[in-house]
Amino acid sequence: MIEGQTIQHIRTAVRVGKLAEPFKAADVNKLLGIDWAGNFLPKHSEGNRRTTEHFVRVGRGLYRLKHSR
Repeated sequence: MIEGQTIQHIRTAVRVGKLAEPFKAADVNKLLGIDWAGNFLPKHSEGNRRTTEHFVRVGRGLYRLKHSR
């Protein structure tokens, strides 16, 4: 699964109620059958200054979508 697909799957899961916000990396790993959300979420979080920002860290290990659709 590539990054763009991962972000889209997370957005869809939140929208249809399969993933509640705020969510943990473990929640995303379980939902998508991956093992790398612990690196993916911080990498794509607000303030990272390295990549696209799709998530907001709302607490230790807790994230929400930056822009809900």
